[in-house]
Amino acid sequence: MRYDCLSIAGHPVVETPNLDELARTGVRFDRAYSATPTCVPARAAIFTGQSQKSHGRVGYQDCVPWNYEHTMPGEFAKAGYHTQCVGKMHVYPARNLMGFHNVVLHDGYLHHNRNKYSIPVREHYDEVDDYLHWLRQQVPGADLTDLGLDCNSSTVARPWHLPEKLHPTNWVVTESIDFLRRRDPDKPFFLWMSFVRPHSPLDPPQAYLDLYKDIEIPEPPVGDWALQSDPDLDGLSPYTSKGLVPKRRLQNAMAAYYALITHIDHQIGRFMQVLAEYGERNNTVILFTSDHGELMGDHHLFRKSLPYEGSARVPFIVNDPGNRLSLGTGKVVQEVVEMRDIMPTLLDAAGVAIPGSVDGGSVLKLAASSTEEGSGNAAWRSYLHGEHTQGMQSNHWLTDGKEKYIWFSQTGEEQFFLLTDDPQELHNAARDQAYQERMDYWRSVLIQELEGREEGYSDGKQLFVGRKPVTVLSHMRNG
Repeated sequence: MRYDCLSIAGHPVVETPNLDELARTGVRFDRAYSATPTCVPARAAIFTGQSQKSHGRVGYQDCVPWNYEHTMPGEFAKAGYHTQCVGKMHVYPARNLMGFHNVVLHDGYLHHNRNKYSIPVREHYDEVDDYLHWLRQQVPGADLTDLGLDCNSSTVARPWHLPEKLHPTNWVVTESIDFLRRRDPDKPFFLWMSFVRPHSPLDPPQAYLDLYKDIEIPEPPVGDWALQSDPDLDGLSPYTSKGLVPKRRLQNAMAAYYALITHIDHQIGRFMQVLAEYGERNNTVILFTSDHGELMGDHHLFRKSLPYEGSARVPFIVNDPGNRLSLGTGKVVQEVVEMRDIMPTLLDAAGVAIPGSVDGGSVLKLAASSTEEGSGNAAWRSYLHGEHTQGMQSNHWLTDGKEKYIWFSQTGEEQFFLLTDDPQELHNAARDQAYQERMDYWRSVLIQELEGREEGYSDGKQLFVGRKPVTVLSHMRNG
């Protein structure tokens, strides 16, 4: 889910009443990012509280074992919490508990679990996926591919074909509600409700698609640096990551994407209602976020992994209905936060010790009612380093929430955006004479960030172009 798909954030189309209420009565972090914006490395940051340099996953690669000494659910379990995940984990092996007492799993369609010859020993998808097993009990012979949509069909959409209660989004909430019934009442609980959507396939129930089908949807922003032609007709591919997509197809995809978000929003409202019925709403701290965004046509780009706002910037809301943490009500925080901050934040909220392996920080001080909005916090990070291996588009980027510097490691191309004045990244100011000093500054920061990395990107004095990207760092591969 992209950062801007919230009514309360000013989106002109998307309806998110329940998330708006969490933000209105809680704290919204307006500059939240996923430093490695795809599912696998982003979830490593969530699970461990570590930067990508520490957890070792700097790009997307399946089938690398997850062996971490300290994990968020593991620390909660050691502290006496009953821990449960429902939905997407995206770890390996798929049934790795990662510290949870129990996982009710639905990772969605993962190619390495479906393609017979993708790895020597594969986990059979209908053995590891709890949702698919449950769905086939309701609809014999059903499969994740019945709609003809692939998990990376970023521009193709159609309505969900079965009753809404069978949709994976509803299933996550149904199973989460069942956890409230089955949990140990003598223990506090940690529950991770993890939705696959609005990641493609773009398959909202018809009622939600109807909310957007007749609305004029604004076209995506296209910067002066973006591709303006599509000689290879990449935009016609359903799996495209770039290209000029036919207007009607793109509008339908955007409508379905927004519909999936509203669907999730309503199901979160359903869970909040039941949480209150169980008497736990005012005793529960809630954190809502996403592991990455979706470009959805911005600059004629699609999917994720790139450093632009639509891909790397995400929603991030902390809500404390019982007001035990003295958070600012309706507060909007501008400091840059990241996936690595989730683990220390929730452990801090619960009074659980934060392991020394954690790189992130608790955002609760930023969110406190005693901290003035927009005042800044000198003790907080001054910038974020993000990156992702992606072939010729492998990239590193730095942002303080006001400016963003991007370096493409295989070509040496640089981009610079003044986010305060140009939030949609419409103008690449990298060659503007007025900003050469800022470019020099950010480049020097990246040189220091990458010094000593095994890829050889930097010797501490300069950046080296064309060094082979490594998706999983050696200390993780060997760990």
